[in-house]
Amino acid sequence: MTRAALVVGVGARRGVGTEEVLGLIRSTLREAGLAAGDVIELATLDTRAAEPGITGAAARLGVPVRAYTAGALAEVPVPNPSAAPREAVATRSVAEAAALVDAGELLVPKQKSASATCAVARRSAPACASASTNGAEPFNIAAMLPPTEHIESAGPDLRHHGDEEVRGLDLTDLAVNVRTDTPPDWLRQRIAASLVSLAAYPDGRAARTAVAERHGLPEERVLLTAGAAEAFVLIARALPARLPVVVHPQFTEPEAALRAAGHEVGRVLLRPEDGFRLDPAAVPEDADLVVVGNPTNPTSVLHPAEVLEQLARPGRTLVVDEAFMDAVPGEREALCGRTDVPGLVVLRSLTKTWGLAGLRIGYVVAEPATAALLQEAQPLWPVSSPALAAAEACMEPRALVEAADAADRIVVDRAHLLAGLAEFSEVRVVEPAAGPFVLLRLERADEVRNLLRSRGFAARRGDTFPGLGSEYLRLAVRDRVTTNRFLQALDLALQGLPRRAVD
Repeated sequence: MTRAALVVGVGARRGVGTEEVLGLIRSTLREAGLAAGDVIELATLDTRAAEPGITGAAARLGVPVRAYTAGALAEVPVPNPSAAPREAVATRSVAEAAALVDAGELLVPKQKSASATCAVARRSAPACASASTNGAEPFNIAAMLPPTEHIESAGPDLRHHGDEEVRGLDLTDLAVNVRTDTPPDWLRQRIAASLVSLAAYPDGRAARTAVAERHGLPEERVLLTAGAAEAFVLIARALPARLPVVVHPQFTEPEAALRAAGHEVGRVLLRPEDGFRLDPAAVPEDADLVVVGNPTNPTSVLHPAEVLEQLARPGRTLVVDEAFMDAVPGEREALCGRTDVPGLVVLRSLTKTWGLAGLRIGYVVAEPATAALLQEAQPLWPVSSPALAAAEACMEPRALVEAADAADRIVVDRAHLLAGLAEFSEVRVVEPAAGPFVLLRLERADEVRNLLRSRGFAARRGDTFPGLGSEYLRLAVRDRVTTNRFLQALDLALQGLPRRAVD
C-alpha cells in the first residue's frame, strides 16, 4: 500500500522553541489520525526557515525544511485567512499556504499554539528537491539527497563526524570519544615491533584466534575489519536487505553506508520524552535489517539486552554496534559472544578505548555464513600488520584488566561531569548515561558551542544526528581537571550569550 506523503506547513514567531513547534505538529497529526512517519517535509516562509524551533522540529522528525518566498505564498488561496499574516508577509496564512504550494489537498486546517501555527496537506505528486518551483528553495542541501523509505531526504549531514570539530585546531577535545593518553606505551611498543615485518603480507590468523578466544567463540564467527566503519560498508554491500531500518539518533555511518550502497532506508526516531529508550514495537515488522547502537552514540543510553533480543527473528539481520561496550563496567547488556540470537551481527571497535582511530581496527561477530558473506566483500588484506598486532595485544589478559579499570574510571569521571552540569539551570542532560560521553540540551547550543571554541574547548554539535536538533551537544567524558576547566568555560559562555532582540 502506498504511504501518504504529508507536508506540514509551519508559521512561527521569532524565537519559538523546538518543543513548541514539535508538540504542535505531533498533537495536530495525532488528533487527525495521521502518522508522523508519513511527513516528508516541513514548509515555511523563507525568513523563518532558519528558526531553531523549526529546524529543530524538522531534525527530530527526520525531514527537510522547504522555504518559500512571501510572493510565492501570496499566490496560494487558503481556506482560513487571517489579517495579521497578510499585513506582515502578504499571505493570509503562512501555514496553510506553505502546506498547499506543492500539495493537492488540505487535510488539517491551521492549528495554533502560543507562538506557532501548522497545517497539514497531502502531496498529490512527489516534488523534486533539486528543481524548485513557485519560488521554493530547499533550506538544507541535504534535501537533495536520493529519497529513502518513510522520509524524503537524509536531512542532517550524515558524513559529519566529531573529528571535524578539532582537526588542525589547538582545542581541548570534548568532541571525539577516543580515550585520552592512549595508546599506552606497552601497546605502542607492540605496534612498533610489528613494523619489521612490513615487507610481508598481513596474516590475520593469530589476531582472529585471539578475538575468538576473548569472546569464547569459534573462529569462523569472527571477521577482522579496518574499524567499525568498514564493517558498516560491508554490511550495506554484502547482506541482502529489502527494508533496512536504522534506529536513531545514533552513529550516522550505518545509514550513510546503506544509502551509498543504493538502499532505501527507514528510520525509527527515539523520543527525548522517553529518554531515547527503545521500544521494540516501534521497529516495522517487515524490516529485514535493523541497526542499533548499544550503548548508543550520541545519547549514551544503554539498552537492556533483553530488549534488543526482541528485535531478532528469523529472516532479519540484527546489527548491534557495541563500539563503546568496553567502556561499560562488566560489559553488562552485551550481546557479543551470544550464539543463541538469530541473525545477530555485533560490531566492536578497538579505536576508542585504545586510542587507535588512526590505525583502524575492529571486528564483526556473526553467524559463520554471515561472516563469510562479509569477508567475500572485503578486499585482499584489508587489515594492516600493525593493526593486527594491536588487535592481538588488546585481547591479552592484562589488556582486558586495563580496559576494565578504564571503564571504572569513566564512571567516576562521568559522575563528576554530570554533577557539574546539574549546577546549570539552562542545561538538561540525557540520563542515565552509560557511555564515555553525555548528551546535553540547551537553548542556543550553537552559540554556546562557538563561545566554547573561543575559550579553547571543542564540543560535538548534535544537529547532524537524525532525531536531534541544533539545541543538542555531545561531550566526551574527561578527567576531573579537564572537566573543571570546561565547566568554568561553559559558565562564561552562558554568561557571554548576547541578548536577543525582541520583535
